[in-house]
Amino acid sequence: MNTIFGPVQSRRLGLSLGVDIVPLKTCSLSCVFCQVGATPQTTITRRQYISAREILDELEAHLKTGAQPDWITFSGSGEPTLNSAIGEIIRSIKAMTDIPVCVITNGTMLLDSAVRHDVAPADAVMPSLHSAVEETYRKICNSHKELSLDKIIDGLAEFRKMYTGKIWLEILFVKGMNDSPAEIEALSAAIKRIDPDSIQLNTVVRPPAESTALPVSGEKLEEIRAFFGPKAEIIAPQQDTPRNSEVVTVDDVRKYLLRRPGNIEEISKALGASNSEIEHMIESLSDSGEITKSEFSGKPYWEYVK
Repeated sequence: MNTIFGPVQSRRLGLSLGVDIVPLKTCSLSCVFCQVGATPQTTITRRQYISAREILDELEAHLKTGAQPDWITFSGSGEPTLNSAIGEIIRSIKAMTDIPVCVITNGTMLLDSAVRHDVAPADAVMPSLHSAVEETYRKICNSHKELSLDKIIDGLAEFRKMYTGKIWLEILFVKGMNDSPAEIEALSAAIKRIDPDSIQLNTVVRPPAESTALPVSGEKLEEIRAFFGPKAEIIAPQQDTPRNSEVVTVDDVRKYLLRRPGNIEEISKALGASNSEIEHMIESLSDSGEITKSEFSGKPYWEYVK
């Protein structure tokens, strides 16, 4: 199993090497906006879904031969903190390399003190909190039945008390769901408790799990950013940074699309290849039936056939 992907050009982390430590859609949430699709069955069960040894061996081999990334990032096709070996994996990576480690998480499992301890060695943690109103949170995130929003926020606040690294809190806004004044006020109160180093504002930019999940306007995001104050930022578009002199292959495009839909421009920027190169590889994957074309916000997107 390929647990390492990239490096890809990240909007937030520069050149990011992904570490995907759970099987596809192993998650505690099934968010309406998720670019990976709906979660067939949410779970809060932690276990070693993929062994630490397998992940570390693959990472070590990649670092010996691949481009050196700016960050090693736990992300991908599910919730990484559900892998009970994440603490061991982070500590081993820190012993292996000086490259900083980031954990991108939906934040739900941080209510567990063991999870807080496991991710504490990371240099940065990016949890998400898309609403501070229980009814809205469940509507957007379709959370596991045993999860309570109050306890999730408590867990984020407790993590802040013991964590010495950076917390970058992401909020993704969905038009008509969590963008009202009352929703933003509730989020503001929760943010004060969590006290993140930054608040990263996002919206729906790729084909979502549910077609009703629509983006808010740039003007609305700017209005929210101004309300939240100097810690808040709107996540900027990806910059076109080349991937040194590495040759981009069809397998690179395949791995990218296995984890998220993408259009030609996004994939070329992420992988540091020209649009014409990516178009040729997309054509090859399409002809083989591996990927399919869809449309979102008037743009063509390609996604892997699951």
